[in-house]
Amino acid sequence: MERKTQMDAFGAVALTAFALHLSFNQVVIKVTGDGISPVFAAGVRSAGAVFVLLGWMYLRGVSLRIAPAARPWAIVSGLLFAFEFLCLYNALDLTTVSRSSVIFYSMPLWLALASTVLLPDERLTRRKALGLVLAFSGVIVALSDRGGGEVSWAGDLLALVSALSWAAIALLVRVTPLADVPPEQQLVSQVAVSAPILLLLAPLFGPFIRELQPIHIAGMAFQIIAVGSFGFLAWFWLMKRYPANSVASFSFISPVASVLMGWILLGEEIAPSIWLALGLVAVGITLINRKPRAV
Repeated sequence: MERKTQMDAFGAVALTAFALHLSFNQVVIKVTGDGISPVFAAGVRSAGAVFVLLGWMYLRGVSLRIAPAARPWAIVSGLLFAFEFLCLYNALDLTTVSRSSVIFYSMPLWLALASTVLLPDERLTRRKALGLVLAFSGVIVALSDRGGGEVSWAGDLLALVSALSWAAIALLVRVTPLADVPPEQQLVSQVAVSAPILLLLAPLFGPFIRELQPIHIAGMAFQIIAVGSFGFLAWFWLMKRYPANSVASFSFISPVASVLMGWILLGEEIAPSIWLALGLVAVGITLINRKPRAV
């Protein structure tokens, strides 16, 4: 596969489509939660993705064998993956798509903070520092807004913990032997580890089935095939084909699109402070991920 040194038109369109895809998935999770309890749905998604990915890997001739040095980290990554989606699915069950998305998609903020501390080559430039301050301010604004629509401290905090877990997974891939593991192996290990954990924990969160309708079954199928399997594979493929900074620079689209979709598709009430929080987070993430100018 040809490695690009800069973003091209195909990459820009693909990354924009992927960001919109993830945003729509937030709405799908919210709607599916009306018929299937959140933790059970997260477990079913992971379990279904295992079978889809195993079939894909078999057809593509991709080995399941992970290098011994990376195996413990693959398990840790799977545990974090389970915790991330346990929190996110419950967050979307308790609060609005717009609120949870602004907080959840602050992930690049936490990853940048951790990278600055843990990775010697990650310098804290003035541009990045400004981005961190703006994004952090946006999260504070979102958390402090307690009016309009579904408002839940538990939901907000679960979305925040989910973002932190996502950042931890991204950091693991950069600083451990997982960096040398093919994307398919990384993803199948995450869903294979998370599926039994989520399914075993599901009874603690109430009945598995609520008011099940065909739309909820369709929502689960979408999450398993279009997101949990091929969606994440597409993301890994884009990460391998294009520079990481260029790929990350598109991450501001997801919170913006999620808020708009929650408003348009679900009729969510969005307070002015959430629009402010969204703007701060989006601008902050853009500054954090923008490639420095050559000197």
